[in-house]
Amino acid sequence: MLFNSLEFFIFLPTIYILYWLVFKQSLKAQNSLVLIASYFFYGMWDWRFLSLIFLSSVVDYIVGLQIYHSHTKTTEKYWLGISIIFNLGLLGFFKYCNFFIDSWIDLLSIIGYTPKSIWALQVILPVGISFYTFQTMSYTFDVYYKRIQPTSNFLSFATFVSFFPQLVAGPIERASELLPQINNKRSFNYNQQVDGLKLILWGLFKKVAIADALAPIVDDIFLNYTSYPASTLLLGAVLFSFQIYGDFSGYSDIAIGTSKLFGIELMSNFKFPYFSRNIGEFWRRWHISLSSWFQTYLYIPLGGSRVTTRKVIRNIFIIFLVSGFWHGANWTFLFWGGFHALAFVPLILLKRNTAYKTTSFGTGSSKTIFKETMSVIVTFGIVTFSWIFFRSNSITDAFLFINQMIQQFHFEPYSHIKGYRMIDYFILLIVFISYEFIIRKNERNPIPFQSKYVRFFTYSILIFTMLLFYDNNTDRSFIYFQF
Repeated sequence: MLFNSLEFFIFLPTIYILYWLVFKQSLKAQNSLVLIASYFFYGMWDWRFLSLIFLSSVVDYIVGLQIYHSHTKTTEKYWLGISIIFNLGLLGFFKYCNFFIDSWIDLLSIIGYTPKSIWALQVILPVGISFYTFQTMSYTFDVYYKRIQPTSNFLSFATFVSFFPQLVAGPIERASELLPQINNKRSFNYNQQVDGLKLILWGLFKKVAIADALAPIVDDIFLNYTSYPASTLLLGAVLFSFQIYGDFSGYSDIAIGTSKLFGIELMSNFKFPYFSRNIGEFWRRWHISLSSWFQTYLYIPLGGSRVTTRKVIRNIFIIFLVSGFWHGANWTFLFWGGFHALAFVPLILLKRNTAYKTTSFGTGSSKTIFKETMSVIVTFGIVTFSWIFFRSNSITDAFLFINQMIQQFHFEPYSHIKGYRMIDYFILLIVFISYEFIIRKNERNPIPFQSKYVRFFTYSILIFTMLLFYDNNTDRSFIYFQF
């Protein structure tokens, strides 16, 4: 079920009314409703894979209790190993089986051997498997490291694993933050409800008016890159930067807003990343839940930044390559992760990787703002270049795309086969960027105006723009569903 579908706009009010009016007196009944709703929400895509979510819940629920009641470190490690092997095995089989088989065939072809037949599987990738497996693993890690105590309430734990607003594409929540909210009775808060609706509207705007509106243009340019000059290819890369941002951050906003409607707070997943002044700041603002997951459970155990510079660089490459591989079974994602690791190295050598932790772009003097503006443009350029690999179907396509930009270095006006007026999209993006600059300190409240007239005007503009750019023929699924 998609957040931007008619089914969801029937599903959400139904569950909401039952949650606050029918079952409000019983926490167990509310959690049971949320669990059933979550399984129904996921089952609308493919009910067969509900067994994976349930099995993952059962395994890590048992593992958490067994770790807690173990009397030796060896036994704790044994149970932690079961959780890791099970979750990574599940993820590896469904997400990477075909990738490794295809890579093996390619390797055999390189050395001149073409097998007459080879065993292969057509494995379907379950939606959201990368997200909920990481979420359940974080629970067992936290129990193992004594950060939390395991829950003995399976209903609460199963609800934590499958909570429908963030089940399919995050944010990846920590048990220490989400489980207590599920275990404790929630009360209706009017302001929280209003904030939730604002985030849902803003997320839908980014998805419909930005991501979906740009999708046909981006698809055309990346599909037919051999026919276009550098100016058009650059346009395609820039527009994809905004498409993926609108798509993924839009999903996160809707997820966070929907959770608020049920009295539950999720972590921020995006903090205006395209106003970042270097790659380090970008990764503190982009897909925050995944970045912090890798920092806590991979980067710090490897030694983090407390080791020699050489080992810090090694650790950076490990987490970015793993992050790239997490995104998908394609060499393009590994290259994308490696590219970001390379871009990170100068910051480590210059000891600038932790710069801009406490400040936001555009808050200093005029001289500082000019300097920071140049840094934002350079950072956006680096990120946009990396998106070419992320968006391309293969590593060969990515390099041919870049080669075409070099070989056909000239300008031609772009025109889409359906006759889209590019000036409309340029105006839309300029207004969007300007608005985000205004609200850049309010990612939890994207419509922060005190005047009710200004708020009403903003609501009207957002809805009107969505209707204006809505295209019923566009694929409305979210990009990160494939991960």
